[in-house]
Amino acid sequence: MTERVPFTDVYVDDEIVERATDVLESTRYVKGPELETFEENFAEECGVEHAVGVSSGTAAILLSLRAVGVEAGDEVFVPGNTFFATVSPVLSVGATPVFVDIDPETYTMDPADLEAKVADAANPAAILPVHIYGQMADVEAITTIADDHDLSVVADSCQAHFAERDGQIAGTAGDAGAFSFYPSKNMTVGGDGGMLVTDREDVAETARKIRNHGRDENGVHETLGLNYRLDDLNAAVGDEQLKHVQGWNAARVEVASKYTDRLSDVAPVTTPTEAPDSTHVYHLYVVQVPPDEREAFRDFLDERGIDTGRHYETPAHQHPAVQDHPAVAGELPTLPETERLYERNVSLPMHPRLSESEIDRVCEAIEAYFE
Repeated sequence: MTERVPFTDVYVDDEIVERATDVLESTRYVKGPELETFEENFAEECGVEHAVGVSSGTAAILLSLRAVGVEAGDEVFVPGNTFFATVSPVLSVGATPVFVDIDPETYTMDPADLEAKVADAANPAAILPVHIYGQMADVEAITTIADDHDLSVVADSCQAHFAERDGQIAGTAGDAGAFSFYPSKNMTVGGDGGMLVTDREDVAETARKIRNHGRDENGVHETLGLNYRLDDLNAAVGDEQLKHVQGWNAARVEVASKYTDRLSDVAPVTTPTEAPDSTHVYHLYVVQVPPDEREAFRDFLDERGIDTGRHYETPAHQHPAVQDHPAVAGELPTLPETERLYERNVSLPMHPRLSESEIDRVCEAIEAYFE
């Protein structure tokens, strides 16, 4: 029986196992040297002053919002096209998410719609752009809007490790950036994990306190916090994966290029568009197909041993947890480009170890479906 083409995979080698074993044998599992090393190396790779290891990408967003001073009653601008973990921290700090439509080419936050909604806002505080699927949002336009209106910028970079646009690395434009190391991401740890990056010492210091029950270096609890720590076992795995991620990103780009070349003549399929002066790192390879064909298309590929996904099934602004939340008042907006994408999106298998034969299988099945 032919093996399936997996949607993603997780890389583990002898060096990762050895680092993990060393941590286990050390019995130093929390707030130890492995975390410090990982933070230093990640900050250096990003080109920022500070990196703060935390328990998840969601925690990185939450701590970033708190550290830049977002409070109850503030408005935070988020795109409709994102995983719910972008929105839940906004609601958790008592702020109101203001949903922004997307650029139909890049699927990232549309600066024109953002500017219009900032102008109409009563209490704007921060912009939370998402570097989605591995491609950065238009950070130059977004930070210009932020500067004009004295807003903070927290970049959700959870799907875009070391993507670039206009000479800037994901997560480094603005006040803080948040990364996820969930097992399907471009780089991972030994489970869940995240990282907050910033050039602002005050943001880093506040985040370090909040992740450890609001406690300072002298054991005084200066603010309210919880346990959002990244443990040393996960940090050790992450530090090993950090050595490989740039090579893996290059391999993802190569896979994406082969998909795009092969599928460019399949008229019903819309392949991803890369913004000018950018490096898309293809956490996901998302195509669009006719909405009335999507589920039959996915079933066809499934029957041929090819895994696919939908990212995501419901736009962020349409979840009941948003619509029923007391911080969200009034009728939620219609986001036509976001909603159009969600009727058509299909994610194809994407990881750096996809073989030539697996790419051929995927493309041949797509070609066969639309013949």
